[in-house]
Amino acid sequence: MVLASVGLLLLAAGAWLGTRANIVKNQLEAAAQLIPVLKTDMADNKPEQASDTVEQLRWHTKAAREAVEDPVWTLASVAPGVGPNFSAVAEVARSADDVSTLGVAPLVRVFDSLNWDSLVPSSAGTDLSGLQKASPSIVSAAHAVRVSADRLERIDAGDLLPQVADPLARAREQLEAVTGALDASADASQVAPGLLGANGPRNYLLMIQNNAEVRASGGIPGALAVLTVDQGRLSLAAQSSAGDVGVMQPPLPVDAEQQQIYSGRLGKFMQDVNLTPDFATTATTAQAMWERKSGQRVDGVISMDPVALSYILDATGPVKISNPELLALASGLPTELNGKNVVPTLLSDVYAKIEQPKLQDAYFAGVAQEVFTALSNGKGDAKALVEGITRGTSEGRVLVWSGKTDEQSIIAKYALSGSVSGASVAPAQFGVYFNDGTGAKMDYYVKRTVQLVEECTGNDYGKVKVRITSTNTAPADAANALPEYVTGGGIFGVPPGSVQTNVIAYGPVQANVETATVDGKKTDFAAHRHSNRPVGSVTVTLAPGQSSTVELTFGKIVQHTEPNLVVTPTVQPIKDVVLGTKPAECVPGK
Repeated sequence: MVLASVGLLLLAAGAWLGTRANIVKNQLEAAAQLIPVLKTDMADNKPEQASDTVEQLRWHTKAAREAVEDPVWTLASVAPGVGPNFSAVAEVARSADDVSTLGVAPLVRVFDSLNWDSLVPSSAGTDLSGLQKASPSIVSAAHAVRVSADRLERIDAGDLLPQVADPLARAREQLEAVTGALDASADASQVAPGLLGANGPRNYLLMIQNNAEVRASGGIPGALAVLTVDQGRLSLAAQSSAGDVGVMQPPLPVDAEQQQIYSGRLGKFMQDVNLTPDFATTATTAQAMWERKSGQRVDGVISMDPVALSYILDATGPVKISNPELLALASGLPTELNGKNVVPTLLSDVYAKIEQPKLQDAYFAGVAQEVFTALSNGKGDAKALVEGITRGTSEGRVLVWSGKTDEQSIIAKYALSGSVSGASVAPAQFGVYFNDGTGAKMDYYVKRTVQLVEECTGNDYGKVKVRITSTNTAPADAANALPEYVTGGGIFGVPPGSVQTNVIAYGPVQANVETATVDGKKTDFAAHRHSNRPVGSVTVTLAPGQSSTVELTFGKIVQHTEPNLVVTPTVQPIKDVVLGTKPAECVPGK
Protein backbone atom coordinates (compact mmCIF):
# COMPACT_ATOMS: atom_id res chain seq x y z
CA MET A 1 0.00 0.00 0.00
CA VAL A 2 2.81 2.37 0.95
CA LEU A 3 4.75 1.55 -2.23
CA ALA A 4 1.65 2.19 -4.30
CA SER A 5 1.17 5.56 -2.63
CA VAL A 6 4.81 6.48 -3.28
CA GLY A 7 4.42 5.42 -6.89
CA LEU A 8 1.35 7.59 -7.27
CA LEU A 9 3.17 10.53 -5.69
CA LEU A 10 6.09 10.09 -8.10
CA LEU A 11 3.73 9.92 -11.05
CA ALA A 12 1.92 13.01 -9.84
CA ALA A 13 5.21 14.83 -9.29
CA GLY A 14 6.40 13.79 -12.74
CA ALA A 15 3.18 15.02 -14.32
CA TRP A 16 3.39 18.25 -12.37
CA LEU A 17 7.01 18.81 -13.43
CA GLY A 18 6.06 18.09 -17.02
CA THR A 19 3.35 20.74 -16.81
CA ARG A 20 5.83 23.23 -15.29
CA ALA A 21 8.41 22.43 -17.96
CA ASN A 22 5.84 23.05 -20.68
CA ILE A 23 4.98 26.41 -19.11
CA VAL A 24 8.64 27.41 -19.02
CA LYS A 25 9.15 26.38 -22.63
CA ASN A 26 6.07 28.19 -23.93
CA GLN A 27 6.67 31.37 -21.92
CA LEU A 28 10.34 31.71 -22.87
CA GLU A 29 9.54 31.07 -26.53
CA ALA A 30 6.84 33.75 -26.38
CA ALA A 31 9.33 36.14 -24.76
CA ALA A 32 11.93 35.41 -27.44
CA GLN A 33 9.42 36.28 -30.18
CA LEU A 34 8.93 39.72 -28.62
CA ILE A 35 12.62 40.69 -28.85
CA PRO A 36 12.53 41.51 -32.61
CA VAL A 37 9.31 43.47 -32.02
CA LEU A 38 11.01 45.49 -29.27
CA LYS A 39 14.03 46.19 -31.47
CA THR A 40 11.74 47.46 -34.23
CA ASP A 41 9.80 49.67 -31.78
CA MET A 42 13.01 51.28 -30.58
CA ALA A 43 14.56 51.58 -34.04
CA ASP A 44 11.40 53.32 -35.28
CA ASN A 45 11.46 55.68 -32.26
CA LYS A 46 8.14 54.44 -30.86
CA PRO A 47 8.61 54.62 -27.07
CA GLU A 48 4.96 53.92 -26.18
CA GLN A 49 4.87 50.74 -28.26
CA ALA A 50 8.24 49.73 -26.83
CA SER A 51 6.89 50.13 -23.29
CA ASP A 52 3.87 47.95 -24.11
CA THR A 53 6.14 45.30 -25.64
CA VAL A 54 8.32 45.29 -22.52
CA GLU A 55 5.29 44.74 -20.30
CA GLN A 56 4.35 41.70 -22.37
CA LEU A 57 7.95 40.50 -22.23
CA ARG A 58 8.06 40.83 -18.43
CA TRP A 59 4.75 38.98 -18.08
CA HIS A 60 6.13 35.98 -19.98
CA THR A 61 9.50 35.86 -18.17
CA LYS A 62 7.79 36.26 -14.80
CA ALA A 63 5.52 33.30 -15.57
CA ALA A 64 8.54 31.19 -16.53
CA ARG A 65 10.35 32.15 -13.33
CA GLU A 66 7.35 31.35 -11.15
CA ALA A 67 7.13 27.91 -12.77
CA VAL A 68 10.72 26.99 -11.79
CA GLU A 69 10.41 28.38 -8.26
CA ASP A 70 7.73 25.82 -7.49
CA PRO A 71 8.68 23.60 -4.46
CA VAL A 72 8.47 20.40 -6.52
CA TRP A 73 10.84 21.87 -9.14
CA THR A 74 13.23 22.97 -6.39
CA LEU A 75 13.32 19.41 -5.02
CA ALA A 76 13.88 17.99 -8.49
CA SER A 77 16.86 20.34 -8.93
CA VAL A 78 18.80 18.50 -6.20
CA ALA A 79 17.79 15.00 -7.25
CA PRO A 80 20.66 12.70 -8.28
CA GLY A 81 21.16 12.34 -12.03
CA VAL A 82 18.43 14.58 -13.43
CA GLY A 83 18.88 17.41 -10.91
CA PRO A 84 21.37 19.50 -12.93
CA ASN A 85 18.90 19.65 -15.82
CA PHE A 86 16.15 21.13 -13.65
CA SER A 87 18.67 23.48 -12.05
CA ALA A 88 19.93 24.68 -15.44
CA VAL A 89 16.41 25.37 -16.70
CA ALA A 90 15.71 27.31 -13.49
CA GLU A 91 18.80 29.47 -14.04
CA VAL A 92 17.79 30.21 -17.63
CA ALA A 93 14.29 31.23 -16.52
CA ARG A 94 15.60 33.41 -13.66
CA SER A 95 18.15 35.03 -15.93
CA ALA A 96 15.51 35.77 -18.57
CA ASP A 97 13.33 37.44 -15.93
CA ASP A 98 16.26 39.42 -14.49
CA VAL A 99 17.24 40.60 -17.96
CA SER A 100 13.72 41.75 -18.81
CA THR A 101 13.03 43.32 -15.39
CA LEU A 102 16.43 44.75 -14.41
CA GLY A 103 17.92 45.22 -17.86
CA VAL A 104 15.43 45.77 -20.66
CA ALA A 105 12.66 47.57 -18.75
CA PRO A 106 14.92 50.33 -17.29
CA LEU A 107 16.54 50.85 -20.69
CA VAL A 108 13.18 51.32 -22.38
CA ARG A 109 12.14 53.79 -19.66
CA VAL A 110 15.33 55.73 -20.33
CA PHE A 111 14.70 55.55 -24.06
CA ASP A 112 11.23 56.96 -23.48
CA SER A 113 12.62 59.85 -21.42
CA LEU A 114 15.28 60.94 -23.93
CA ASN A 115 14.55 63.33 -26.76
CA TRP A 116 16.96 61.96 -29.32
CA ASP A 117 16.53 64.92 -31.68
CA SER A 118 17.68 67.23 -28.88
CA LEU A 119 21.01 65.39 -28.72
CA VAL A 120 21.93 66.58 -32.23
CA PRO A 121 24.35 69.55 -32.15
CA SER A 122 22.74 72.92 -32.81
CA SER A 123 23.52 76.60 -32.57
CA ALA A 124 21.48 76.68 -29.36
CA GLY A 125 23.47 73.82 -27.88
CA THR A 126 22.52 70.28 -26.99
CA ASP A 127 20.48 69.23 -23.97
CA LEU A 128 22.77 66.68 -22.33
CA SER A 129 20.94 66.57 -19.00
CA GLY A 130 18.69 63.71 -20.11
CA LEU A 131 21.66 61.56 -21.00
CA GLN A 132 23.39 62.42 -17.71
CA LYS A 133 20.28 61.49 -15.73
CA ALA A 134 19.88 58.29 -17.74
CA SER A 135 23.46 57.13 -17.18
CA PRO A 136 22.91 55.41 -13.77
CA SER A 137 19.98 53.40 -15.17
CA ILE A 138 22.01 52.33 -18.21
CA VAL A 139 24.98 51.33 -16.06
CA SER A 140 22.69 49.39 -13.68
CA ALA A 141 20.98 47.60 -16.54
CA ALA A 142 24.31 46.60 -18.08
CA HIS A 143 25.46 45.23 -14.72
CA ALA A 144 22.27 43.20 -14.24
CA VAL A 145 22.54 41.62 -17.68
CA ARG A 146 26.24 40.82 -17.22
CA VAL A 147 25.52 39.13 -13.86
CA SER A 148 22.89 36.97 -15.57
CA ALA A 149 25.30 36.10 -18.37
CA ASP A 150 28.00 35.14 -15.86
CA ARG A 151 25.51 32.89 -14.03
CA LEU A 152 24.72 30.97 -17.19
CA GLU A 153 28.40 30.67 -18.09
CA ARG A 154 29.07 28.93 -14.75
CA ILE A 155 26.64 26.10 -15.54
CA ASP A 156 28.42 22.85 -16.41
CA ALA A 157 26.66 21.74 -19.59
CA GLY A 158 28.63 18.51 -19.92
CA ASP A 159 26.03 16.21 -18.34
CA LEU A 160 22.88 17.99 -19.45
CA LEU A 161 20.28 16.45 -21.71
CA PRO A 162 20.25 17.84 -25.27
CA GLN A 163 16.77 19.26 -24.65
CA VAL A 164 18.33 21.46 -21.94
CA ALA A 165 21.88 21.94 -23.24
CA ASP A 166 20.80 23.36 -26.60
CA PRO A 167 18.51 26.11 -25.22
CA LEU A 168 21.21 26.92 -22.65
CA ALA A 169 23.77 27.39 -25.43
CA ARG A 170 21.36 29.69 -27.31
CA ALA A 171 20.68 31.72 -24.17
CA ARG A 172 24.42 32.13 -23.59
CA GLU A 173 24.96 33.34 -27.16
CA GLN A 174 22.09 35.81 -26.95
CA LEU A 175 23.27 37.23 -23.65
CA GLU A 176 26.85 37.46 -24.86
CA ALA A 177 25.71 39.59 -27.78
CA VAL A 178 23.58 41.79 -25.54
CA THR A 179 26.19 42.29 -22.81
CA GLY A 180 28.74 43.77 -25.20
CA ALA A 181 26.24 46.29 -26.56
CA LEU A 182 25.00 47.21 -23.09
CA ASP A 183 28.50 47.62 -21.69
CA ALA A 184 29.29 49.95 -24.59
CA SER A 185 26.09 51.92 -23.95
CA ALA A 186 26.91 52.22 -20.25
CA ASP A 187 30.44 53.42 -21.00
CA ALA A 188 29.15 55.89 -23.60
CA SER A 189 26.60 57.32 -21.17
CA GLN A 190 29.41 57.95 -18.68
CA VAL A 191 31.91 59.65 -21.00
CA ALA A 192 29.79 61.22 -23.76
CA PRO A 193 28.42 64.18 -21.74
CA GLY A 194 31.90 65.24 -20.67
CA LEU A 195 33.32 64.78 -24.17
CA LEU A 196 30.48 66.94 -25.54
CA GLY A 197 31.23 69.78 -23.13
CA ALA A 198 28.54 69.19 -20.50
CA ASN A 199 30.92 70.23 -17.71
CA GLY A 200 32.67 73.02 -19.56
CA PRO A 201 34.09 73.74 -23.03
CA ARG A 202 36.36 71.15 -24.63
CA ASN A 203 38.92 71.89 -27.33
CA TYR A 204 39.92 69.06 -29.69
CA LEU A 205 42.51 69.00 -32.42
CA LEU A 206 40.53 67.81 -35.45
CA MET A 207 42.58 65.93 -38.05
CA ILE A 208 40.98 65.28 -41.44
CA GLN A 209 43.05 62.43 -42.87
CA ASN A 210 43.62 62.46 -46.64
CA ASN A 211 43.39 58.86 -47.94
CA ALA A 212 44.92 59.89 -51.27
CA GLU A 213 48.29 59.78 -49.48
CA VAL A 214 47.87 56.77 -47.26
CA ARG A 215 49.04 56.50 -43.66
CA ALA A 216 48.58 53.59 -41.27
CA SER A 217 45.46 55.04 -39.65
CA GLY A 218 44.02 56.39 -42.91
CA GLY A 219 45.89 59.20 -44.61
CA ILE A 220 48.18 62.18 -44.20
CA PRO A 221 46.57 64.95 -42.12
CA GLY A 222 45.03 67.05 -44.90
CA ALA A 223 43.58 69.71 -42.63
CA LEU A 224 43.83 70.64 -38.97
CA ALA A 225 41.48 72.72 -36.88
CA VAL A 226 40.56 73.24 -33.28
CA LEU A 227 37.05 71.94 -32.69
CA THR A 228 35.41 73.52 -29.66
CA VAL A 229 32.47 71.72 -28.06
CA ASP A 230 30.45 73.53 -25.40
CA GLN A 231 27.14 72.05 -24.24
CA GLY A 232 26.89 70.39 -27.65
CA ARG A 233 27.63 73.56 -29.62
CA LEU A 234 30.31 72.97 -32.26
CA SER A 235 32.66 75.57 -33.66
CA LEU A 236 35.88 75.38 -35.65
CA ALA A 237 38.77 77.76 -35.10
CA ALA A 238 42.52 78.02 -35.67
CA GLN A 239 42.43 76.15 -38.97
CA SER A 240 45.78 75.00 -40.29
CA SER A 241 47.54 72.25 -42.20
CA ALA A 242 50.16 69.72 -41.17
CA GLY A 243 52.76 71.56 -43.21
CA ASP A 244 52.08 74.81 -41.34
CA VAL A 245 53.01 73.18 -38.04
CA GLY A 246 56.59 72.93 -39.29
CA VAL A 247 59.48 70.72 -38.24
CA MET A 248 59.88 69.82 -34.58
CA GLN A 249 63.36 70.80 -33.41
CA PRO A 250 64.31 69.02 -31.31
CA PRO A 251 62.05 66.11 -32.32
CA LEU A 252 59.52 64.91 -29.78
CA PRO A 253 60.43 61.69 -27.97
CA VAL A 254 58.89 58.57 -29.51
CA ASP A 255 58.43 55.09 -28.10
CA ALA A 256 61.59 53.12 -29.00
CA GLU A 257 59.73 50.15 -30.54
CA GLN A 258 57.69 52.39 -32.81
CA GLN A 259 60.63 54.58 -33.74
CA GLN A 260 62.46 51.47 -34.89
CA ILE A 261 59.53 50.46 -37.11
CA TYR A 262 58.38 53.87 -38.37
CA SER A 263 61.52 56.04 -37.92
CA GLY A 264 62.01 59.25 -35.97
CA ARG A 265 59.71 61.08 -38.41
CA LEU A 266 56.91 60.24 -35.98
CA GLY A 267 58.17 62.90 -33.61
CA LYS A 268 59.40 65.35 -36.22
CA PHE A 269 56.60 66.05 -38.72
CA MET A 270 52.85 66.45 -38.16
CA GLN A 271 52.42 64.84 -41.61
CA ASP A 272 53.90 61.62 -40.20
CA VAL A 273 52.42 61.31 -36.71
CA ASN A 274 50.12 58.56 -38.01
CA LEU A 275 52.73 56.42 -39.71
CA THR A 276 51.97 54.23 -36.68
CA PRO A 277 48.56 52.53 -36.54
CA ASP A 278 48.40 53.17 -32.77
CA PHE A 279 46.18 56.24 -32.54
CA ALA A 280 46.98 56.95 -28.90
CA THR A 281 50.61 57.48 -29.97
CA THR A 282 49.49 59.60 -32.92
CA ALA A 283 47.21 61.73 -30.76
CA THR A 284 49.60 62.39 -27.89
CA THR A 285 52.33 63.35 -30.38
CA ALA A 286 49.96 65.61 -32.33
CA GLN A 287 48.78 67.25 -29.10
CA ALA A 288 52.37 68.02 -28.13
CA MET A 289 53.24 69.33 -31.62
CA TRP A 290 50.19 71.60 -31.68
CA GLU A 291 51.03 72.97 -28.25
CA ARG A 292 54.62 73.67 -29.27
CA LYS A 293 53.41 75.40 -32.44
CA SER A 294 50.43 77.39 -31.09
CA GLY A 295 50.88 77.48 -27.34
CA GLN A 296 47.43 75.85 -26.92
CA ARG A 297 47.09 72.49 -25.19
CA VAL A 298 44.02 70.73 -26.57
CA ASP A 299 41.88 68.38 -24.47
CA GLY A 300 41.93 65.58 -27.03
CA VAL A 301 42.31 64.62 -30.67
CA ILE A 302 39.62 63.52 -33.14
CA SER A 303 40.42 62.08 -36.56
CA MET A 304 38.11 61.63 -39.55
CA ASP A 305 38.56 61.00 -43.26
CA PRO A 306 36.54 62.25 -46.27
CA VAL A 307 34.63 58.96 -46.43
CA ALA A 308 33.41 59.56 -42.86
CA LEU A 309 32.48 63.11 -43.90
CA SER A 310 30.40 61.58 -46.71
CA TYR A 311 28.46 59.56 -44.12
CA ILE A 312 27.77 62.76 -42.18
CA LEU A 313 26.63 64.52 -45.37
CA ASP A 314 24.28 61.61 -46.06
CA ALA A 315 22.59 62.56 -42.77
CA THR A 316 22.73 66.36 -43.01
CA GLY A 317 21.92 66.55 -46.69
CA PRO A 318 23.91 68.62 -49.21
CA VAL A 319 26.03 71.51 -47.96
CA LYS A 320 26.39 74.58 -50.15
CA ILE A 321 29.77 76.26 -50.32
CA SER A 322 29.00 79.72 -48.95
CA ASN A 323 32.48 81.03 -48.14
CA PRO A 324 33.44 83.52 -50.94
CA GLU A 325 37.15 82.71 -50.60
CA LEU A 326 36.38 79.01 -50.96
CA LEU A 327 34.19 79.64 -54.01
CA ALA A 328 37.01 81.62 -55.58
CA LEU A 329 39.40 78.73 -55.00
CA ALA A 330 36.92 76.15 -56.21
CA SER A 331 36.43 77.24 -59.80
CA GLY A 332 35.29 74.12 -61.65
CA LEU A 333 34.58 72.20 -58.45
CA PRO A 334 31.07 71.50 -57.11
CA THR A 335 29.47 74.42 -55.28
CA GLU A 336 27.36 71.94 -53.32
CA LEU A 337 28.86 68.92 -51.60
CA ASN A 338 26.95 65.77 -50.73
CA GLY A 339 27.62 62.21 -49.64
CA LYS A 340 28.37 61.11 -53.20
CA ASN A 341 30.69 63.83 -54.49
CA VAL A 342 32.68 64.88 -51.42
CA VAL A 343 35.19 61.99 -51.64
CA PRO A 344 36.20 62.40 -55.31
CA THR A 345 36.18 66.18 -54.86
CA LEU A 346 38.56 66.18 -51.89
CA LEU A 347 40.77 63.27 -52.91
CA SER A 348 41.03 63.74 -56.67
CA ASP A 349 39.32 66.67 -58.38
CA VAL A 350 40.82 69.31 -56.12
CA TYR A 351 44.31 68.50 -57.44
CA ALA A 352 43.23 68.97 -61.04
CA LYS A 353 41.52 72.31 -60.35
CA ILE A 354 43.82 73.89 -57.73
CA GLU A 355 47.53 73.83 -58.50
CA GLN A 356 49.11 75.22 -55.34
CA PRO A 357 49.39 72.71 -52.45
CA LYS A 358 48.81 75.44 -49.87
CA LEU A 359 45.53 76.40 -51.54
CA GLN A 360 44.56 72.75 -51.81
CA ASP A 361 44.97 72.47 -48.04
CA ALA A 362 42.94 75.65 -47.60
CA TYR A 363 40.11 74.18 -49.67
CA PHE A 364 40.27 70.93 -47.70
CA ALA A 365 40.02 72.88 -44.43
CA GLY A 366 37.24 75.09 -45.79
CA VAL A 367 35.09 72.11 -46.71
CA ALA A 368 35.52 70.71 -43.19
CA GLN A 369 34.39 74.11 -41.86
CA GLU A 370 31.24 74.01 -44.00
CA VAL A 371 30.33 70.47 -42.91
CA PHE A 372 30.80 71.22 -39.21
CA THR A 373 28.88 74.47 -39.54
CA ALA A 374 25.95 72.45 -40.92
CA LEU A 375 26.29 70.08 -37.98
CA SER A 376 26.43 72.93 -35.48
CA ASN A 377 23.27 74.42 -36.94
CA GLY A 378 21.42 71.21 -36.20
CA LYS A 379 21.00 70.23 -39.83
CA GLY A 380 20.22 66.57 -40.37
CA ASP A 381 18.29 63.63 -39.00
CA ALA A 382 19.44 62.49 -35.53
CA LYS A 383 19.10 58.77 -36.24
CA ALA A 384 20.86 59.00 -39.61
CA LEU A 385 23.67 61.06 -38.08
CA VAL A 386 24.25 58.52 -35.32
CA GLU A 387 24.20 55.71 -37.89
CA GLY A 388 26.71 57.55 -40.08
CA ILE A 389 29.14 58.23 -37.27
CA THR A 390 28.72 54.66 -36.02
CA ARG A 391 29.51 53.34 -39.49
CA GLY A 392 32.58 55.54 -39.74
CA THR A 393 33.74 54.34 -36.33
CA SER A 394 33.25 50.67 -37.18
CA GLU A 395 35.38 51.14 -40.32
CA GLY A 396 38.19 52.88 -38.42
CA ARG A 397 37.48 56.20 -40.14
CA VAL A 398 36.59 58.02 -36.91
CA LEU A 399 39.11 57.86 -34.06
CA VAL A 400 39.03 59.59 -30.68
CA TRP A 401 41.61 60.19 -27.96
CA SER A 402 40.98 62.06 -24.72
CA GLY A 403 43.69 63.71 -22.69
CA LYS A 404 41.73 62.94 -19.53
CA THR A 405 42.98 59.64 -18.12
CA ASP A 406 39.63 58.44 -16.76
CA GLU A 407 37.89 59.03 -20.09
CA GLN A 408 40.69 57.52 -22.16
CA SER A 409 40.69 54.37 -20.02
CA ILE A 410 37.09 53.79 -21.14
CA ILE A 411 37.64 54.83 -24.77
CA ALA A 412 40.63 52.44 -24.96
CA LYS A 413 38.27 49.48 -24.57
CA TYR A 414 36.78 50.11 -28.01
CA ALA A 415 37.89 50.21 -31.64
CA LEU A 416 37.17 53.96 -31.56
CA SER A 417 40.52 54.31 -29.77
CA GLY A 418 42.54 52.93 -32.69
CA SER A 419 44.73 50.91 -30.33
CA VAL A 420 47.03 48.10 -31.42
CA SER A 421 47.20 46.60 -27.94
CA GLY A 422 45.00 46.39 -24.88
CA ALA A 423 41.34 45.71 -24.18
CA SER A 424 40.04 46.72 -27.62
CA VAL A 425 42.26 44.22 -29.44
CA ALA A 426 40.83 40.72 -29.96
CA PRO A 427 43.10 37.81 -28.93
CA ALA A 428 43.69 36.53 -32.47
CA GLN A 429 43.75 39.91 -34.18
CA PHE A 430 45.78 40.65 -37.28
CA GLY A 431 46.39 44.12 -38.65
CA VAL A 432 47.40 45.26 -42.13
CA TYR A 433 48.44 48.86 -42.56
CA PHE A 434 49.72 50.95 -45.45
CA ASN A 435 52.13 53.89 -45.52
CA ASP A 436 52.79 55.88 -48.67
CA GLY A 437 56.37 55.90 -49.91
CA THR A 438 55.70 57.96 -53.05
CA GLY A 439 55.38 61.33 -51.35
CA ALA A 440 52.31 62.10 -53.45
CA LYS A 441 48.56 61.56 -53.78
CA MET A 442 48.50 58.37 -55.86
CA ASP A 443 46.70 56.15 -53.34
CA TYR A 444 43.37 57.36 -54.74
CA TYR A 445 44.11 54.98 -57.63
CA VAL A 446 45.24 51.93 -55.62
CA LYS A 447 42.80 49.06 -55.08
CA ARG A 448 43.62 46.48 -52.42
CA THR A 449 42.31 43.23 -50.97
CA VAL A 450 43.47 41.58 -47.75
CA GLN A 451 42.75 38.01 -46.69
CA LEU A 452 43.78 35.71 -43.85
CA VAL A 453 44.63 32.16 -44.96
CA GLU A 454 44.86 29.57 -42.20
CA GLU A 455 47.39 26.77 -42.65
CA CYS A 456 47.75 23.30 -41.13
CA THR A 457 50.62 22.79 -38.70
CA GLY A 458 50.10 19.32 -37.23
CA ASN A 459 50.75 20.68 -33.72
CA ASP A 460 49.08 22.85 -31.09
CA TYR A 461 50.23 26.09 -32.68
CA GLY A 462 48.40 27.99 -35.39
CA LYS A 463 49.79 29.43 -38.60
CA VAL A 464 48.19 32.16 -40.70
CA LYS A 465 49.27 33.68 -43.99
CA VAL A 466 48.28 37.31 -44.51
CA ARG A 467 47.69 37.88 -48.23
CA ILE A 468 47.68 41.49 -49.53
CA THR A 469 47.01 42.19 -53.20
CA SER A 470 47.44 45.74 -54.54
CA THR A 471 46.68 47.14 -58.02
CA ASN A 472 47.64 50.54 -59.40
CA THR A 473 44.59 51.55 -61.48
CA ALA A 474 46.05 54.88 -62.61
CA PRO A 475 45.93 55.49 -66.39
CA ALA A 476 48.91 54.25 -68.41
CA ASP A 477 49.89 57.84 -69.18
CA ALA A 478 49.53 58.92 -65.54
CA ALA A 479 52.96 60.56 -65.60
CA ASN A 480 51.62 63.16 -68.04
CA ALA A 481 47.84 62.95 -67.52
CA LEU A 482 47.87 63.58 -63.77
CA PRO A 483 49.10 66.72 -61.99
CA GLU A 484 52.67 66.57 -60.74
CA TYR A 485 51.46 67.10 -57.18
CA VAL A 486 49.47 63.86 -57.51
CA THR A 487 52.26 61.77 -59.08
CA GLY A 488 55.09 63.27 -57.05
CA GLY A 489 57.03 64.05 -60.18
CA GLY A 490 59.71 61.53 -59.22
CA ILE A 491 61.00 63.80 -56.48
CA PHE A 492 61.40 60.91 -54.00
CA GLY A 493 62.85 58.52 -56.56
CA VAL A 494 59.55 56.87 -57.53
CA PRO A 495 58.77 57.16 -61.28
CA PRO A 496 55.78 59.45 -61.95
CA GLY A 497 52.58 57.41 -62.13
CA SER A 498 54.00 54.59 -60.01
CA VAL A 499 52.99 54.01 -56.39
CA GLN A 500 55.34 52.93 -53.63
CA THR A 501 53.78 51.55 -50.45
CA ASN A 502 55.20 50.22 -47.22
CA VAL A 503 52.94 47.25 -46.34
CA ILE A 504 52.95 46.46 -42.61
CA ALA A 505 51.31 43.40 -41.04
CA TYR A 506 50.74 42.73 -37.33
CA GLY A 507 50.12 39.28 -35.85
CA PRO A 508 48.62 38.28 -32.48
CA VAL A 509 50.55 38.64 -29.22
CA GLN A 510 53.39 36.10 -28.75
CA ALA A 511 53.31 34.89 -32.36
CA ASN A 512 56.23 35.20 -34.81
CA VAL A 513 56.45 36.57 -38.33
CA GLU A 514 58.31 33.86 -40.25
CA THR A 515 58.45 34.46 -44.01
CA ALA A 516 57.48 36.96 -46.69
CA THR A 517 56.89 36.54 -50.42
CA VAL A 518 56.13 38.97 -53.23
CA ASP A 519 54.25 37.38 -56.14
CA GLY A 520 55.21 33.92 -54.90
CA LYS A 521 58.93 34.61 -54.51
CA LYS A 522 60.62 34.77 -51.14
CA THR A 523 61.80 38.23 -50.23
CA ASP A 524 63.62 39.99 -47.44
CA PHE A 525 61.42 41.77 -44.93
CA ALA A 526 61.80 43.84 -41.78
CA ALA A 527 60.75 42.02 -38.60
CA HIS A 528 59.93 43.93 -35.41
CA ARG A 529 57.79 43.80 -32.29
CA HIS A 530 55.22 46.30 -31.07
CA SER A 531 53.58 45.68 -27.68
CA ASN A 532 54.61 42.02 -27.92
CA ARG A 533 52.92 41.69 -31.32
CA PRO A 534 55.06 40.56 -34.28
CA VAL A 535 55.36 43.08 -37.09
CA GLY A 536 56.55 42.39 -40.65
CA SER A 537 56.90 44.97 -43.41
CA VAL A 538 57.61 44.85 -47.14
CA THR A 539 57.90 47.71 -49.64
CA VAL A 540 56.11 47.37 -52.98
CA THR A 541 56.29 49.63 -56.06
CA LEU A 542 53.60 49.39 -58.74
CA ALA A 543 53.60 50.96 -62.20
CA PRO A 544 50.23 51.97 -63.72
CA GLY A 545 48.13 48.84 -64.37
CA GLN A 546 50.46 46.61 -62.31
CA SER A 547 49.31 44.27 -59.52
CA SER A 548 51.33 42.56 -56.82
CA THR A 549 50.59 40.15 -53.98
CA VAL A 550 52.49 40.22 -50.70
CA GLU A 551 52.18 37.28 -48.30
CA LEU A 552 53.48 37.41 -44.74
CA THR A 553 53.28 34.19 -42.73
CA PHE A 554 52.79 34.24 -38.97
CA GLY A 555 53.52 31.10 -36.93
CA LYS A 556 53.66 29.90 -33.32
CA ILE A 557 50.16 31.35 -32.80
CA VAL A 558 48.94 30.27 -29.37
CA GLN A 559 45.44 31.76 -29.68
CA HIS A 560 42.76 29.25 -30.63
CA THR A 561 39.96 31.74 -31.26
CA GLU A 562 38.68 32.82 -34.66
CA PRO A 563 41.17 35.23 -36.28
CA ASN A 564 39.97 38.70 -37.17
CA LEU A 565 41.44 41.47 -39.26
CA VAL A 566 41.83 45.24 -38.99
CA VAL A 567 43.04 47.25 -42.01
CA THR A 568 43.91 50.83 -42.88
CA PRO A 569 40.72 52.55 -44.09
CA THR A 570 41.26 53.70 -47.68
CA VAL A 571 39.08 55.23 -50.39
CA GLN A 572 37.63 51.78 -51.05
CA PRO A 573 34.70 50.41 -49.04
CA ILE A 574 36.09 48.21 -46.26
CA LYS A 575 33.83 45.35 -47.40
CA ASP A 576 35.67 45.31 -50.73
CA VAL A 577 39.08 45.26 -49.07
CA VAL A 578 38.67 42.65 -46.33
CA LEU A 579 37.95 39.20 -47.74
CA GLY A 580 36.65 36.36 -45.62
CA THR A 581 39.17 34.18 -43.79
CA LYS A 582 40.14 31.09 -45.77
CA PRO A 583 40.10 28.13 -43.34
CA ALA A 584 42.77 25.44 -43.37
CA GLU A 585 41.94 22.21 -45.23
CA CYS A 586 43.73 19.75 -42.99
CA VAL A 587 43.91 16.02 -43.67
CA PRO A 588 43.36 14.02 -40.42
CA GLY A 589 46.48 12.25 -39.22
CA LYS A 590 48.82 14.39 -41.30
